Amino acid sequence: MFLYNRINKEDLKQRLAEESFQRKTISFYKYHILDDPQKFRDDLFRDWYPMDCFGRIYVAREGINAQMSVPEHHFDTFLKTLEKYKILNGIPIKYAIEDDGKSFYKLTIKVRPKLVADGLDDGSYDVTNVGKHLSGIDFHEQIGNENTVVVDMRNYYESEIGHFEGAICPEADTFREELEIVTDLLEDQKDKKVLLYCTGGIRCEKASAYLKHKGFNDVNQLHGGILEYSRQIKSAGLEPKFIGKNFVFDERLGESVNGEVISKCHQCGTACDAHTNCDNHGCHILFIQCPECAKKYNGCCTPECAEEKVAGKARSAEKRVGFGNSRKFRKSLSLIQTEQDKLTVQ
Repeated sequence: MFLYNRINKEDLKQRLAEESFQRKTISFYKYHILDDPQKFRDDLFRDWYPMDCFGRIYVAREGINAQMSVPEHHFDTFLKTLEKYKILNGIPIKYAIEDDGKSFYKLTIKVRPKLVADGLDDGSYDVTNVGKHLSGIDFHEQIGNENTVVVDMRNYYESEIGHFEGAICPEADTFREELEIVTDLLEDQKDKKVLLYCTGGIRCEKASAYLKHKGFNDVNQLHGGILEYSRQIKSAGLEPKFIGKNFVFDERLGESVNGEVISKCHQCGTACDAHTNCDNHGCHILFIQCPECAKKYNGCCTPECAEEKVAGKARSAEKRVGFGNSRKFRKSLSLIQTEQDKLTVQ
């Protein structure tokens, strides 16, 4: 048995489109020291591939981080495979807010140096000294309280389309960069109650321990992240304090929490929260694009990329450096809005 996918992307997507059964999109993570990450990775592939499980799973010496799509008729069997492993037995599972069953089209399990690329030396501080875990309801009730600050520990392209009310959303493109920005932003607020959140909770595990190491006294984190918050709030019949869409790292690229659209197309400035990758494969950057601009620019981020796509050319590495960075698009959008404001005044 080959322990990796051998079928091309187009065929895999076609097979997914033709499936007659339903799937469940789930995610889970756990920090747990593994003696042999490669063997663990291979064992998981042997267990999950025959069940047509899809997903993106990262395994490291420090544990596992998984986002998966599991056929409903195999779900009970899948859960039984988790019981085989100490790290997975009893692991909390988060379920997608919106699920069309098309989140993944293949099974990818990779061994990585770390579950989250934070750029930190874990030996320099106690990574197990994490913040207090808050349930979705507790987190909900504390938002807006005096002497409380809410911090989004995701990248800006994630918080741009959705975030908690009043949250600090650093303009960071990597988790490593965000840790530095948050520490600096809150330097004079170390006595405040800090509420951290991310998609599923894994980034907050590292972030909360790091902030405590930096001298913050009251660090709290949303247990289970936005995914679990949404489930609990819906079950309780409460109005969510998360506005917009939750970004997810699969084919969907997002799932709405409260139905609002709070972001704009990076090209024309109209209300839009649909991320896409530039269809010029020499670029392939992630950005927000409305249907009209997708048609106008042939699925690309700029006229230049649209021309290169038609010509079948690849942008050179030199020209690609920094091109399409989310900050560049935010700058472009602000310029568009400035021009629109001028027209309105005239």
